[in-house]
Amino acid sequence: MNLPQFAIISIAVEGAVDEAVMRKLVSHAGGQTGSVYGRNGKTALRKRINGYNKAARHAPWVVLVDLDNDADCAPPILNEWVPEPAPNLCFRIAVREVEAWLMADAQTLSRFLRVGLGTLLAEPEKLQRPKDTMVDLARRSRRKDIRADMVPREMSSRRVGPAYASRLIEYIQEHWRPDVAAERSESLQRAIHCLQKLVARDNSRARQPWASNPGRLRDS
Repeated sequence: MNLPQFAIISIAVEGAVDEAVMRKLVSHAGGQTGSVYGRNGKTALRKRINGYNKAARHAPWVVLVDLDNDADCAPPILNEWVPEPAPNLCFRIAVREVEAWLMADAQTLSRFLRVGLGTLLAEPEKLQRPKDTMVDLARRSRRKDIRADMVPREMSSRRVGPAYASRLIEYIQEHWRPDVAAERSESLQRAIHCLQKLVARDNSRARQPWASNPGRLRDS
């Protein structure tokens, strides 16, 4: 009996929510998440990107970072971080934070947060601070537990509530639909496309180990 083969992809991310997103996307693209690196913020990822890029010469890798307000668009960050990407590196940038990708699936998020569908913007990638918008949505929730978990306490200096990440991870794992969200998020659509190419090339290489270098994983 031949068992199905899955491309095993190492991932590097800023934090726990990004990890949950990337695990979902890798699975959605037909791959399997391997080792997970980073999870200690954007600055730490920047310091280690050269090592990740070198590792991607030999095996599939995906690195996910938020655009934040570091630039007006993604290409300058891509060129600054990885001017010469390895053949198997999929370097993706969420515009402007990964929360925008989650808000792009407005129907399921509105049900999860128990807020009106009309409170979610039609174009989440135009938000300057999507994380703050997510907290504001939670603040409007009809669920007391959502408000308690995701909204920072009064007089708190924290940007988010005590269980903000846990709630978003729950939503990602159980409700979020990447294919639907990609219809309203160009950067997510590009990330899915890049992962699908990564999986397809890895599967092709597994069938034909003598195949030539597959080339860089740039957007087509």
